[in-house]
Amino acid sequence: MNVRALGEVRLKGAIEPVEVFVLEGLGPHRTRLDTSRARGLSRFVGRGDETNALETALQRLLAGTGRVAAVVGEPGVGKSRLCAEFVDRCRAAGLRVFEAHCPAHGKTVPYLPLLELLRNLFGIAVEDDPPETRQKIAGALALLDDGFADDRPLVLDFLGVADPKAPPLHFSPEVRQRRLFTFIRRLLQLKTAAEPIVLLIDDLHWIDPGSDLFVAQIVEAVSTTRTLLLVNFRPKYTADWLRKSWVLQLPMAPLGQDALAELVRDWIGALPSVAALPVQIGARCGGNPFFAEEIVLSLIETGRLLGRRGAYELTTTVEAIEVPVTVQALLAARIDRLGEREKQLLYAAAVIGKEFSRPLLESVVALEVNDVEAALSALLAAELINERAIYPVAEYSFKHPLTHEVALHAQLTTTRRARHAAVAEVIAAAAADRLNEQAGLLAHHWTEAGEALHAASWNVRAARWVSLTDLAAARRHWAHARRLLIGLPDSPERSQLLREVYPELMNLFDLLGVDAAEADTVFQEAIDFARRTGDRRTEALVEAVYGSVKAARNNFESMIEHTKCAVALADAEGDRAVGFLRAISWGAR
Repeated sequence: MNVRALGEVRLKGAIEPVEVFVLEGLGPHRTRLDTSRARGLSRFVGRGDETNALETALQRLLAGTGRVAAVVGEPGVGKSRLCAEFVDRCRAAGLRVFEAHCPAHGKTVPYLPLLELLRNLFGIAVEDDPPETRQKIAGALALLDDGFADDRPLVLDFLGVADPKAPPLHFSPEVRQRRLFTFIRRLLQLKTAAEPIVLLIDDLHWIDPGSDLFVAQIVEAVSTTRTLLLVNFRPKYTADWLRKSWVLQLPMAPLGQDALAELVRDWIGALPSVAALPVQIGARCGGNPFFAEEIVLSLIETGRLLGRRGAYELTTTVEAIEVPVTVQALLAARIDRLGEREKQLLYAAAVIGKEFSRPLLESVVALEVNDVEAALSALLAAELINERAIYPVAEYSFKHPLTHEVALHAQLTTTRRARHAAVAEVIAAAAADRLNEQAGLLAHHWTEAGEALHAASWNVRAARWVSLTDLAAARRHWAHARRLLIGLPDSPERSQLLREVYPELMNLFDLLGVDAAEADTVFQEAIDFARRTGDRRTEALVEAVYGSVKAARNNFESMIEHTKCAVALADAEGDRAVGFLRAISWGAR
């Protein structure tokens, strides 16, 4: 922020004069990297080959050839830092960069990075209300091509800002998904006709399956557009598109001994008392720059290193330094040394997720605003968390996934569950107009809170919403709801949910296929439930759908048997349409 000092002023109730400033405007810092850069980043070393490869991809982009650059490496080796350094250079060169991030809980929330990327492409800000958002989208599409008029209602609906005066859309999930695929590819083609662009998707290993399908579409579009798609992920992530000829994979190995020693010396300096530390730290961290930095910070925090950056003195002998064997132990030790206020804030943040906003954090911790401010400042100074954005909402992230995991599991189970419940309640209240979009996240928090009925209900809602575009994701939510519900005692709420879950889940078994043993188990479970509760309509539906599952395996004799059973049950209930529902759909094949 840009401020002008007015000097000290005596205020009623304050013993000492208070220095007063006038806010004259926003400063240049917007993100964690901006703030960290001003504070002083760790030295970026040992990545010359990867940087040169990205520069080559950039030159090809400027020459008109699209490219995908995939940075892959273990946690802490510097994937995100490499990407951040590169996109900073792209921006400095005048290129437009659009980012999306996959948070650690992202696998449970459909389309989180895709929605972020689209909103960034359309220039939608966090504070934009639905009318402003609709206007921005309509204006951007109109400038690109009048032909986008037919796609606008679908795009508005997908982004959760459908025009309330417009008629509802009636597309099958397959048609909706296909049209969105086509839209994404055409959007990139037209957007890059005027200028090349760079897309960054961070932490792809945490992407949800629905968004992952769209990434494949973006990769296809890259080959025929002036787009450089930069992604990073851990080795466990796999995708068919990684084998495309225009995809460049950049494996990031641990830093070499010399590069790591250079990084450590940049922190601690080269005075005689610390001369042996770079080698000792290198042996402990295995070439991982994050781990090396954490060891240095631990030594500073415990007072074993005194001084300033680049000029530290060791206060004890090298042999007496006790560096934790694992980074988990190191992080646990660092967290344990925090004050109680800072520790509780960090624990609450860990429950929210790897990334968290200040308003949400303030809503779930029992601390005064001033205490939150002081605790966040202490955690930033300790470099356990980073500042991702300052305006319009302060956002933070854990510096490393392991920090988040250690802080999460260091809590008592009962305390952690209570915090998950509090987070879920705050999110639901804050996102009252976007509950469908947040249903997967709410299901995650209620599951972790140990509230199986609530979690199942939100999984059902998430399944309904995502079924419009991603049947595989819908099946995962239906299946999760079933697993939660079967462990609960009978109740009207449980029965009502199961009446919806069983037919919908088995219908997706028919459409998407499933292991025969799993289908048989769920069928028998559903039939037992329906008969025990006297619900003949559900029993008829399950029999009918199971008949289609049998038909898909070419077991027509069994299909006829289950369909007849469904018809008989429906007739007994006077609801023959239910009995014929699956028989008709199978016959239409």
